[in-house]
Amino acid sequence: MPQLVPFYFLNQLTYGLLLMYLMLVLVSTKMLPYMMELYIMRMTMSKL
Repeated sequence: MPQLVPFYFLNQLTYGLLLMYLMLVLVSTKMLPYMMELYIMRMTMSKL
């Protein structure tokens, strides 16, 4: 089982944390502002 070998575990941990950090940055800078803008546009259209 390669998960129990310390080198592989450290490698998986490093790339896992790096991937989670990049996904968090991507979601917070690209996805959330777009979703908020879409939500605001829909709310203003429904009030007309």
